Amino acid sequence: MPDGYGVPDTLEGTLEWPDVEARLVDALHYWMATTRPNGRPHVVPRWGVWLDGRFWYDGSPATVHARNLRSNDACTLHLESGSQAVILEGTSGPSDPPGPELGARLSAEFARKYADRGYAPEADAWEGSDAGGLAVFTFAKALAWFEFPTDVTRFRFG
Repeated sequence: MPDGYGVPDTLEGTLEWPDVEARLVDALHYWMATTRPNGRPHVVPRWGVWLDGRFWYDGSPATVHARNLRSNDACTLHLESGSQAVILEGTSGPSDPPGPELGARLSAEFARKYADRGYAPEADAWEGSDAGGLAVFTFAKALAWFEFPTDVTRFRFG
């Protein structure tokens, strides 16, 4: 962070990845930012699940963000809070059908989070040519804080 933000120059007090990842697992709403072909930004709220270190979500491939990702797969995923922030940078795109085991795990996690909101896809919801578009976000960098500026932490993954 630039000088003047009050971020300590020490690793003491920084966040641990499992604590950040727990927020990603428990979140109900995520914001995804993509870039239109003409360079203009586009941000959309998403429902999805954090499973196996990636964000899985579904929906129509005709949406603006899905079309944007076809021409530029770089995107940012952010949790709702600005005071307790989790910001991930990575890429996103269509996923192969998950198969029975992963499909069951995804279905269970979607149901855990969204069944009371009317959304609980079956394990085979993403199989076949007429299935909904399952997509996956894979990240390379993260920035998070729960008590700015004392615990601002940057994570880089290979």
